[in-house]
Amino acid sequence: MSQLKNIVCALDLSDQSKQVAEYAVMLAKMSHARVTVVYAAPTLTQYTGFHVPPNTIDNFVGEIVSGAERSMADFVAEHFQGVDAQGIVVVGYAAEEILNLAEKEHADMIVMGTRGRKGLDLILFGSVAEKVVKNSKCPVLTIRPTDDE
Repeated sequence: MSQLKNIVCALDLSDQSKQVAEYAVMLAKMSHARVTVVYAAPTLTQYTGFHVPPNTIDNFVGEIVSGAERSMADFVAEHFQGVDAQGIVVVGYAAEEILNLAEKEHADMIVMGTRGRKGLDLILFGSVAEKVVKNSKCPVLTIRPTDDE
């Protein structure tokens, strides 16, 4: 049977992230695995064609990353106690960045939330979780939001 040594836990730092973290921590404690917690900030490069200067977009993304790094550090300190965990913020398309990180970290599992979008929302916005599940080389545990979130 496979052993969990490295877990990638992908978060969007929403309220649901606490629930996702609980699963990652439980798995890490059971298997003594290391957890890499990741948040993927958007690149916003798709807006350069709308007469928005690239330096303005770069500054905005920089502010998002700085804020996300502070939020990530606080979140990991609060919700990943008792496990070997590090938080990182990457910039890019979320599914691609999660998959790249999982490969780089030799992840044995990815733990992530899913928004539970249906119908038109799913068609318009896509599903990061679906893309990760379809393309991951390791198992993916997806956590759906509960009704009270």
